[in-house]
Order: sequence, then C-alpha cells, then structure tokens
Amino acid sequence: MKVAISASGKTLDSEVNPRLGRCEYFIIYNMTTGEQSVIENTGRFSQGSAGIATAKLLNDQQVDAVITGNVGPNAFSALAAAGIVMYTGATGKVSEMVEKFKLGQLTEAKFPNVGPHGR
Repeated sequence: MKVAISASGKTLDSEVNPRLGRCEYFIIYNMTTGEQSVIENTGRFSQGSAGIATAKLLNDQQVDAVITGNVGPNAFSALAAAGIVMYTGATGKVSEMVEKFKLGQLTEAKFPNVGPHGR
C-alpha cells in the first residue's frame, strides 16, 4: 500500500504540512516494502483548484491513501472519486504519521474538514 503524506520538507523527519493542495512535497511511503520517495507538489502552483490538481498528481502516483492536515471539498471529491482514502488532522513529523498509520491509529476521513477556499 502506497501512502502519500503532505510534507514541508523532503525527509521522514520533515513536519507534516497541514495543507493538501498547497503543500510543498509529498513523501510517498510504501507500507509493504518500506521504500520511500519524494515528489514535489506541482498542483500547488495552480491559480485555482490546487486541491483538484494535487488529487490528479496523487492519482497519477497510484497512491492508495493520503495523510494530511486539511482537505477541502473539491480535493475530497476528487480523491474519493479516484478511490484514494484520506486521513486528516495530521500534525507532527512525517515519520510519526507513518508509525500511527502502521498501528491503525489514524481515522479515515468521511468528509472534508475545511470549507472551500477562495482564489
């Protein structure tokens, strides 16, 4: 299972970025193999609909789940349509979120946890 965590930096020691659509990077962690990679979130450069552009980027990376702080309604709908499970409210280091995920300590988001964002 591949999980993408929104991050402020490029390592597992980086802080989780609470923004999905405008975060700088995603750490993609393979829960089965322990392999990790980093991708730049090019969706953050969108003039509008950064969440939708980011959802497409994550779908293209074939991730199964996303761990982040906040997900707005447009990104939530796009990720759900792609079959990507979301976990919101994440804070702390990326490595801490990986461990919490492995231990089943994260709760799947059933709804967006923030409202629509203005342009």
